[in-house]
Amino acid sequence: MTAALSFQCSIAQFAKIVDQDGYVNLRKQADTKSSIVGKINSDEIVYIFSPEDGNKNWLNTDYTDKNGETLSGYIHSSRIQYIESYESVPAVSVSENKAVFNSKKMTVTIESEPFNYKENKKYFSTTQYNGYKVEDQFKGQQIWGTDGTIPQTHYKSISVNMGGKTLQVPQKELENLFNINTEFAVCYFDSKSETLYISMVNSDGAGGYAVLFRIEKGEYKGKTVIMPF
Repeated sequence: MTAALSFQCSIAQFAKIVDQDGYVNLRKQADTKSSIVGKINSDEIVYIFSPEDGNKNWLNTDYTDKNGETLSGYIHSSRIQYIESYESVPAVSVSENKAVFNSKKMTVTIESEPFNYKENKKYFSTTQYNGYKVEDQFKGQQIWGTDGTIPQTHYKSISVNMGGKTLQVPQKELENLFNINTEFAVCYFDSKSETLYISMVNSDGAGGYAVLFRIEKGEYKGKTVIMPF
């Protein structure tokens, strides 16, 4: 990971919307009188950047809606809870291609492996941009982590053992995520909602992306992927 990306990720992080009204307004500017560009329901995941001009009351936010569109704007800091504020699940073993986290409640295992581009080349597709062909989809999904280069690694598996049961994150949720950094994986557990969050920053430089997997009461609930820039 480059120094620039490492610094960016140190001040930017995932958070959950927490609002008694059931939603929060995403505003164009850091002001209650600013126009509303979107509404985000409680429990939805957003990505928070550094406070605007040192104003800790308003947070620069990216949010990906159900249609896959990324909305950017500002939300009030009183309406979010940072994922890293939840109980940390300790890492017990971390290597270049495997990370294991363990507590009394669970064991999380994340594994990556080299990506065989030759065998999988047929699954990539291109899109025309300004007269150029860009290889930007894998099995019909947006590619993350390559920045136009050939993928070097991909996820082998993410498994969670909780309450005597083992859950695998579906391969469909992993197959378009490349160049994995297991060294930058962290896990948090919200005991109140029994929700496990697995957060990672993968790839490097312009291809870098942040991903958050959410598992609630032993069931996989989805992922949020964002470019942390």
